[in-house]
Amino acid sequence: MARYLEMSKQQQLQALIELGWPERRIARELGLHRNTVRRYKKALAAKCTKTPADSLPLSGSSPTVESAPHVRRPFTAAVHEDVVGAAVKAGAGAQVIYQALVEEQQYRGSYDSVKRYVRHLRAKLPKRAVGVMHHAPGEEAQVDYFQGAPTRHPHTGEYKRPWVFRMTLCHSRHGYEEPVWKLDVPAFLRLHERAFRALEGVPRVIRHDNMTAGVSRACYYDPDSNKTYLAFAAHWGFAPLPTRPYSPQENGKQERSGGYCKHNAYRKGQRFESLDEHCAHLRRWNERWARTRVHGTTRRQVYAHYLESDRPALQPCPAENFPLFSCGTRKVHMDGHVEVAGSFYPVPLHLLGASVHVRWDDHLVRIFHDDAEVALHARVLPGRWALRAGRDSAELSSSQTTHLEWLKRRCSDIGPELRRWADAAHEERGIRAFKLLQGILALAKKHSRAQVLRAASSALDRGQFRYDAFKRIVAEPPPPPPERALIAEHSVIRPLEQYSLIDFLTPARAAVIETGARTAHIGEER
Repeated sequence: MARYLEMSKQQQLQALIELGWPERRIARELGLHRNTVRRYKKALAAKCTKTPADSLPLSGSSPTVESAPHVRRPFTAAVHEDVVGAAVKAGAGAQVIYQALVEEQQYRGSYDSVKRYVRHLRAKLPKRAVGVMHHAPGEEAQVDYFQGAPTRHPHTGEYKRPWVFRMTLCHSRHGYEEPVWKLDVPAFLRLHERAFRALEGVPRVIRHDNMTAGVSRACYYDPDSNKTYLAFAAHWGFAPLPTRPYSPQENGKQERSGGYCKHNAYRKGQRFESLDEHCAHLRRWNERWARTRVHGTTRRQVYAHYLESDRPALQPCPAENFPLFSCGTRKVHMDGHVEVAGSFYPVPLHLLGASVHVRWDDHLVRIFHDDAEVALHARVLPGRWALRAGRDSAELSSSQTTHLEWLKRRCSDIGPELRRWADAAHEERGIRAFKLLQGILALAKKHSRAQVLRAASSALDRGQFRYDAFKRIVAEPPPPPPERALIAEHSVIRPLEQYSLIDFLTPARAAVIETGARTAHIGEER
């Protein structure tokens, strides 16, 4: 029995046709077949032009939804075939081509029309053969994450999808999977270790995508691997190989293996009450189904193929796991410390403002500069300041009490008078005195040492322990020196009568005068 459109649907269809909507869009919007939309559109055009229509009228007996011979209509964008064809060969997307047509060719058609035309031209392009990457036994494994089934989160109690880590051996396709909540570097490395232990060996190459846990600086052709991951790879004896961004074909075996695990390991609507339950389910699924299947490419049972080829070729696992550490670059603060995980660690003061490389684990913090270790500290709690070994007297302290003591030592270097005033100021004003001492030491750079010491003595005598008062005292002119009166009598002074002229002359002059006096005396005697 033929189906007829309701009057309301006919009115909607007529309104959308009058708005100029494409047939495909009208069919998608109203849930109709495109042939139905096309027949109604022809009937409406015939009615408007008063010409006989091949189809039934829109009102009364409606046309039936019957399939008609499909004839491909010419594409609206086909008038720009040269431009669109060149862009398609260059690899441009439909959106970019549509924008270029609108701006440069004054195109008035729809984006959907351009998209269909681009798809039509791409189908006519010559196909390019792609080779298949084969791997020797034990040569390479590929790793990646995908989202698993909803699992109850231990902190929020809500169901969330954890990330499932998957490592696949490229030769036999045997793999290891485990769900986790975090995607940080420690979790990434520990998952590798558990996978190596489960696979009973280490492949020579681990291929991964452009994830931050494995790549520290992204680059399309020459990315930099994470330093922690490089040290981890050296410990386990494999070479990390990141793939290019947006190039899933380079990690194809893992992409297909992850898709198989994602769609085969879970039933529709399946949920787990804990991550351990989720992990146990994946273990059972791997043992019962994943490893016993016959792979479509190798035509071998996965686990039997692994035991025969991959397992003997894998490298042996080290006896101990990798001593996990974190690393990063830090700039030395002006107080001579670097911040690591919320704690502060001192470095040599000649590195103020320099960038240093820091490695830390649960117990130690190592600081390197120019590939040489310059400091080693035990971990302290967040918010704490590690002490420097031997306590450098020039160290800028990180606590107010020790900082106040350091300021007092600087006052002692200037003079004992200033140190006595600093001790009295601390006793008078408490911990607030350290700001005062900072101001006084700044004044010592502008005035002479004698002026500062005189001001300290005067301020101590007056009981002045404020910055303004000290500043006013140090700026006062020094008092004039006391006048000294000459005395005529003293125990060490001989009476004037005991002095002769000869006592005030130099020895040479006295000898001349004495010789002249003797000569005169001899002359008188004659």
